[in-house]
Amino acid sequence: MSQSEVRATASAYRKWRQVKDGIATTTITAGGIGVLFAILLIFFYLLYEIMPLFQSASIKADSQFATASESPALYLAMEEQAEIGFRLDSKGYAEFFQLSDGSVSSASDLPLQGAGILSFALESEESRLFALGLSDGKVLIAKHDYRTSYPNDQRVITPVLRYPYGEQAFLLAEDMPIEQLGISDNDDALIIIGISKGTLFGRRWVKEEDFLSEEVTLSEEELLLPKLDIVPSRVLIGPAQQWLYVLAADGGFRLIDLRKQVVTDRGYLFDNGKLSQARFLLGGISLLVASDHGSVGQWFVVRDKERESGYKLQPVRSFEIPDGGSAALVTEHRRKGFVSISPQGQLDLFYTTSHRRLLRKDLDVGSVRALAISPRANKILVENSNGGLASFDLHNEHPELSWTALWSKVWYESYPEPDYVWQSSASSNDFEPKYSFAPLAFGTLKAAFYAMLIAAPLAICGAIYTAYFMAPALRRKTKPLIELMEALPTVILGFLAGLWLAPFIEKNLPAVFSLFLLLPVGILLFAWSWSKLPSTFRRHVPDGWHSLLLVPVVLLVVMGCVEMSAPMERWFFNGDMRSWLTNDIGVSFDQRNALVVGIAMGFAVIPTIFSIAEDAIFSVPKHLSYGSLALGATPWQSLVGVVMPTASPGIFSALMIGMGRAVGETMIVLMATGNTPIMDANIFEGMRTLAANIAVEIGETEVDSSHYRVLFLAAFVLFMFTFAVNTVAETVRQRLRMRYGNL
Repeated sequence: MSQSEVRATASAYRKWRQVKDGIATTTITAGGIGVLFAILLIFFYLLYEIMPLFQSASIKADSQFATASESPALYLAMEEQAEIGFRLDSKGYAEFFQLSDGSVSSASDLPLQGAGILSFALESEESRLFALGLSDGKVLIAKHDYRTSYPNDQRVITPVLRYPYGEQAFLLAEDMPIEQLGISDNDDALIIIGISKGTLFGRRWVKEEDFLSEEVTLSEEELLLPKLDIVPSRVLIGPAQQWLYVLAADGGFRLIDLRKQVVTDRGYLFDNGKLSQARFLLGGISLLVASDHGSVGQWFVVRDKERESGYKLQPVRSFEIPDGGSAALVTEHRRKGFVSISPQGQLDLFYTTSHRRLLRKDLDVGSVRALAISPRANKILVENSNGGLASFDLHNEHPELSWTALWSKVWYESYPEPDYVWQSSASSNDFEPKYSFAPLAFGTLKAAFYAMLIAAPLAICGAIYTAYFMAPALRRKTKPLIELMEALPTVILGFLAGLWLAPFIEKNLPAVFSLFLLLPVGILLFAWSWSKLPSTFRRHVPDGWHSLLLVPVVLLVVMGCVEMSAPMERWFFNGDMRSWLTNDIGVSFDQRNALVVGIAMGFAVIPTIFSIAEDAIFSVPKHLSYGSLALGATPWQSLVGVVMPTASPGIFSALMIGMGRAVGETMIVLMATGNTPIMDANIFEGMRTLAANIAVEIGETEVDSSHYRVLFLAAFVLFMFTFAVNTVAETVRQRLRMRYGNL
């Protein structure tokens, strides 16, 4: 081949290589951009799902009409679909009307038998049962109800006013006017307590159901209520019929235990002002009280060990209404929110748990005298002093969430103090979801910490020995074997950890503790003994193969610790180390705990850290270590002074990638822990991580519900945490690379 042909061939080869380089560059760049684009899509999709959580509430006018009654409303309500309203006036005239135009569907007069209405009490928003205190000492009980039917596939809502205990009124205090009233009705008993001339009167009707006919009969008994040192103006009965709240006009209160019929607590609800409103929140545990100075307080009963009674009424939160007192205060039927409206029509929407004012709006309806909210909290009904009714559409999808509620301690009902709690569901309809990310984030970091505590030393030390000291022939077998561990499904590791490792550790606790102490000691003793053997004998084991000698040592130490576990437990812990930990030291023990997770997840993380770190150490140019040895340094000095600094960016990357794997691990944590969202650093207690929580609950949530979007927010928090860790890791890695890159 001539010289010109050689040059032509070389030129063609260079051009083809440039083409291939261009194709490779374009492909790799496009792949990288595609990965970044996919990550951005995930980021924006998560934002799309969680943004509605933090949208403000809104309200807009719907319809206005006039009522047919000239008397002021005593009670306003709406049915489930917010299509039909119910109004009861102060003269006992009840009417159902269409909320779209105000047309009356049905109306009737209550059977008052000539008596006048002096007081009104609502049992609960959910039951729709109400009682009227009459001027002759009697109490009439009624309930507005709605039947839904579908004739010709058209929905028809038929309202009806029912009398569950008959149209005959109950006698509470003969010939004494019932000025204030409280009622509680459940499956066991009906309790009515009234105020007449500053005195409490109460009766209980115990329900007895016939086994054959299922007919319910009432057995009446009088309540022996204690004498009070205040003038009562309001009475409310808790739904469990244990607590009676007696409130005075000046804000004084007395908490009465109806079971013992004694005063349990006393005090004042506010420092100044007069009591204007008092209502129960959903469930009847929290009491809302409003003063005419514009403050609304939330109170509920908590345990108090310092009191002889053991209970007290505790102030929990307060809400301020800038324009003074409220003309009406209503609570949501299915959430812990409430609505307050001033006499001038200034509406305030609050949510108690998140301690937020969600909306403040002037409705421009004139002087207000009655207010109602629909069961779904999507419509507001207001009556003004001129008898006009106005309805408003309310949009308030996710009031439970705020950054404070997610990350700070929250005082939930029936809890003795504020706490971090995650409890998204329960069997009770009155349950309040508790969405605290603090125990989930703590559990995530706890699981990652214990996993890295076990995995990082073993993986890094193993990588150092394999890359720097191990014989090449043995390295070619050991490295692929360890990397093969990474292919083991984590669900298998979680299954083994939960069903085998956790019971094994619980049964052999002394062996586990002694193993952590005796295994290093046994290895060091063997190394010392080996160094004392004659050199002629030690030469039979070539350099780089000594690690095989430790295999039987490790096995013997492990077997010895397990065999001695039962005798040690009898000698030192009276035969039960778990009870000794709990009773003598005060360390609680759960079978599926952080120790199990650390071992199982460490086993899963070790291959990742080992592989990357071993490659980084092995890739250090040999001339650096050879030069160090030639200058008189020992192999360990060369390792510490030359090899490790040069490989430090790769080792740091291995640790960060391993930590990312530990933080995002799902199945091992899910199966090997009690999966309880608690904040306890105890290694013998379980935890719940963000990733495991998402895996457990996402399949059981209602789409677009608050719970559903909170889980997406948890995924977003996990995403941002991983992003922050990776960013810091890359920054540190680049600085290490620049610092030691000149070696």
